[in-house]
Amino acid sequence: MVLFLKIGIISDTHDNIKDTKKALELFKKEKVKTIIHSGDLTAPFMIDIIDKYNIKTHLVFGNIDDRFLTTKKSLESKNIILHGDIAEIKIQGKKFFINHFPKIAELAYKTKEYDYVIYGHTHKKDLRKNNKTTIINPGEILGRFKEKTIAILDIKTKKVEFYKID
Repeated sequence: MVLFLKIGIISDTHDNIKDTKKALELFKKEKVKTIIHSGDLTAPFMIDIIDKYNIKTHLVFGNIDDRFLTTKKSLESKNIILHGDIAEIKIQGKKFFINHFPKIAELAYKTKEYDYVIYGHTHKKDLRKNNKTTIINPGEILGRFKEKTIAILDIKTKKVEFYKID
């Protein structure tokens, strides 16, 4: 029997510890088994915050992440997998492309090679689907545009839900 899972999608946390913890608590409550963070953790100490929740987390660099210290910190983590600028991974047989920037995400989306394309940077939610590929930007935790959001993808139902973090 294949175990289907929920994937938590988060981006642009920008050192917002309080609301990142709220997002992680929601992921725990919703039984999320994997997190995808599409960049801009900002400070490497955010890895410690995420790591405490014991959820496997795939992370890519954003434009303001400290590459050296984030890499060093991720190597000390038991749950964080840092992929660099771009990740191509498979989860439950589904092909994911993850990066921070919308232009790169659009190129991956147009190839129709992936089941899901995840990105961040704009701080705004995005959910679109072509014949094969779903593109998702979960929004932001920072609060730059007042609405702090994350997304949860249910692999079994293919449903994506956005959640506000208050």
